[in-house]
Amino acid sequence: MIRPILIHPDPRLKKVVPSVADSSDALRKLADDMLATMYDAPGIGLAAPQIGVMSRIFVMDCADKDEAPAPIVMLNPEITAESEELGVYEEGCLSIPDIYAEVTRPLEVSMRWLDLNGEIQQADFGGLQATCAQHELDHLDGKLFIDYLSTVKRSMITNKMKKLKRSLAS
Repeated sequence: MIRPILIHPDPRLKKVVPSVADSSDALRKLADDMLATMYDAPGIGLAAPQIGVMSRIFVMDCADKDEAPAPIVMLNPEITAESEELGVYEEGCLSIPDIYAEVTRPLEVSMRWLDLNGEIQQADFGGLQATCAQHELDHLDGKLFIDYLSTVKRSMITNKMKKLKRSLAS
């Protein structure tokens, strides 16, 4: 089921969300809904708070359009190591539609998480995957990519989103 995506500003997008106890049928259904919502948007990542679910789960799929889908579902993800080398990517966000800005983050990260079977997984990510994983993990910690921008840029984007929300409501 495709779920509605919250648009910034929304207080739920600024909250640190609690860990999930373990995998369950409800979490599997949530992950399926999140993947359907992400692919429909279309996007490469989606965190549970973006659909109003306050749980520590995100999905991502950074496969190119000409590649087979490669979805990853992370429960209680954490970064265990990050490179000193930084990379700059132009980031966007499904909760901040049609807005993009360059954000500097570690170029590579090592992560650990639970999969939907309750098994601990670990992987190293680089490039776009590293950026996406960090971006989605930020959502679980109540942080948006615009929080890396100057106060002036962030304020301008927030005002644009308020205007968008008003136009969608009318």
